[in-house]
Amino acid sequence: MIEVVTKVSSAIVAVSLLAGTAAGQKKNERPPVSVPNEFRGAEISVPTDQTSIGDLKWFEIFKDDELQKMVRTAMVQNYDLHLAVARINAARANLGLARSDQFPQFSAGADLTTSRSSVNGPSGAFGQGGRSRSFGSVFLSLLTFELDIWGRLRQQTKAARAELRASEEDRKTVQTIVVGDVATGYFSLLELDSELGIAKQTLATRQESLRLISLRQQGGLATALDVRQAEELVYQASQTIPDTERQIVQTENQLSFILGNNPGSITRGRPLDKQQTLPTVPAGLPSSLLERRPDIRAAEENLVAQRALVSAAKKAFFPTISLTGIFGFESNQLSSLFSGPTKAWTFVPQITQPIFTGGRLKSEVKFAKAQRELAIVQYQQTIQNAFKEVSDALIQYQKVREIRDQQELLVATLRDRSQLAYVRYQGGVDTLLNALDSDRELFDAELTLTQTKRNELLSLVQLYKALGGGWQQ
Repeated sequence: MIEVVTKVSSAIVAVSLLAGTAAGQKKNERPPVSVPNEFRGAEISVPTDQTSIGDLKWFEIFKDDELQKMVRTAMVQNYDLHLAVARINAARANLGLARSDQFPQFSAGADLTTSRSSVNGPSGAFGQGGRSRSFGSVFLSLLTFELDIWGRLRQQTKAARAELRASEEDRKTVQTIVVGDVATGYFSLLELDSELGIAKQTLATRQESLRLISLRQQGGLATALDVRQAEELVYQASQTIPDTERQIVQTENQLSFILGNNPGSITRGRPLDKQQTLPTVPAGLPSSLLERRPDIRAAEENLVAQRALVSAAKKAFFPTISLTGIFGFESNQLSSLFSGPTKAWTFVPQITQPIFTGGRLKSEVKFAKAQRELAIVQYQQTIQNAFKEVSDALIQYQKVREIRDQQELLVATLRDRSQLAYVRYQGGVDTLLNALDSDRELFDAELTLTQTKRNELLSLVQLYKALGGGWQQ
């Protein structure tokens, strides 16, 4: 009878393992996702089969020495990265907990009891009063083990391992964000420095113009209105300076926080005009983005974990088979504790089959399936969002460069116009109003050009991050 039961059980186990393997192969396939042949907004002149800039290391993109120092500092001290590493350690410990359930558990225990009866107690009548007795036991738990016939524990371990890989990909995602934040803050700081320089230079020029106009008024060649209009431009430039200085200090404080430092000044490298940009920005193939972006890989690992948890929830319907074995010594006298007759052992195979759980097991399966469907949607959404971010960054980088070219032409034209307007005013050919208007427009155009140059660098940062770059060591 026992042989028959054993054969039937072996057959059931074999069939279950084969079915589970086939189902696992099918379930581990990636969900269907529509992948475009090329990114929208990619430059036509750049072949799509070239290596993407997302494959380049961050120091191959951002070549400013001071910026590279700050990125390296942030990689060591940034608090978000510390939190990501802590999450990885927690996921690794959780994996160890899940794996431990697959192995036999061993433990040892001992107890010693010493008693002394009272002379005046009831036992004293039999001549036993006042005697001390010692007895105890020593046991070794040889085996505490659940036979994972159906693979429930293996699936839970698989889920924990996928969660660990997802946390590692999350750390890479945080690293790309940190690299982008440092570069963004640094370029913004350089742009503010440039704005401050323009404001100070403009203020000096306008103060000199005010001085000349005041002299002309004293000579009867200018009116009080001309002086007031010149003063207006001086005050406009002068009030810009403290506001820009405020933004510089706040940007330095924000950068210091990203670097994990206390608020302080930031050392600059190359000025904004000397920052290098890439001559071409190959985006690469969209299909390679699925392997490069860590957030997509994290979403995929999360999906693997949820699938494994669904399988583990289904296997909770099957019987649980556990083995328990104990060997040790037990005696009512300590002196004879380890003699032959005191040996004791037990071996308990146990099978537990859920019969009625009030729908708990079914609800756990439904919950696990719902979590799996959520993971599938999040995976697909992450991919589509990645394609969108790359397309947005590509078109932004191209158009900002075009805007910068036109803005440079506008600044050159307004600079010539301002010089000519002041010459004509001083020669008495034109009014001061035209000269002041041209000066005001030049100041605004120069500030806009500086901001556009910053936006060009920031669009490169955004494109690099959208393509999954920044986590490579």
